[in-house]
Amino acid sequence: MSSPTPAPGTAAAPHVVEDCLGFVQLLSDGTVRRSTDYSMLRPTGRVPSDSDLPVQWKDVVYDDTHGLRLRMYRPTNAGAGKKKKLPVLVYFHGGGFCLLSFEMTSFHVGALRLATELPALVLSADYRLAPEHRLPAALDDAESVFSWLRAQATSSDADPWLAESADFARVFVTGDSAGGNISHHVAVRHGAGSGGGLALAPLRLAGCVMLWPYFGGEEPTPSEAACPADQVMGPALFDQMWRLALPVGATKDHPFANPFAPGSVPLSDLGAAFPPVLVVDPDQDPLHDRVVDYVARLKAAGKAVELVVFAGQGHGFFAMEPCGEASDELIRVIRRFVHGA
Repeated sequence: MSSPTPAPGTAAAPHVVEDCLGFVQLLSDGTVRRSTDYSMLRPTGRVPSDSDLPVQWKDVVYDDTHGLRLRMYRPTNAGAGKKKKLPVLVYFHGGGFCLLSFEMTSFHVGALRLATELPALVLSADYRLAPEHRLPAALDDAESVFSWLRAQATSSDADPWLAESADFARVFVTGDSAGGNISHHVAVRHGAGSGGGLALAPLRLAGCVMLWPYFGGEEPTPSEAACPADQVMGPALFDQMWRLALPVGATKDHPFANPFAPGSVPLSDLGAAFPPVLVVDPDQDPLHDRVVDYVARLKAAGKAVELVVFAGQGHGFFAMEPCGEASDELIRVIRRFVHGA
């Protein structure tokens, strides 16, 4: 049915141009409608309560200008109030750069488990979302997290949990999906060195953990082409999120999406500051081929990288079932990487 014709002299009412899962709507006049009620996106399987795990948490503002927060998790059975310091895991959530928050139950439970079972001090950070804030906003916010953490490492008035428990020589940038993409860009910006790179001293970036990183490109890969058209977590949704997240007019071969597109920092140009990398790849993920190619290119550039494939799992399994068997194994894999680095 066609839209009603506006009366002479009146402007047409704005209409929906993009509707992303009902959570974000982009209108024809550029305005955005957004719902932050993610209560329906509850994880499946058993979900522990905060009291079930020996961990404490609190929310902290890391960027006053934009009102951005992170949630800090500290295990109470290791490191807290003791001489032993804990590695710091800076975690960025997924959501295609358009959706979700560290407050969502799935990410909260995952962070509780990581803090307790690694153990580690986990900083789970929010960042500005598209399309209100298109890339590079999220990448710049990730840098702000690390700038805040760097200031904490040298401050006489540092957060007491960090002062007591953080091992600033063992900091890991971590994330799933869009957060994995962010982790890649943080590692690259740091590895680019003094020529405009991300300086972190006295922090030491000891490693990068990318969980099914959200990469894209204009040429479909075989794993993308084979994905059923009705699969929710598939190319149609990913393409829509890239349209909402990338700079206006950019294609998926923009360096923010495609790490090997023209304009990207060549992996061979990255110095010793580029950290060892752990990449986790669910083999049923439509992005499987992109992740495998990414790892192969890192290896070809002489970078230390480990690929762990989870057979039978799909994109985002840790968020969908943070206490399932696959997530149990994922935490063991991350623990081995973090405490072996």
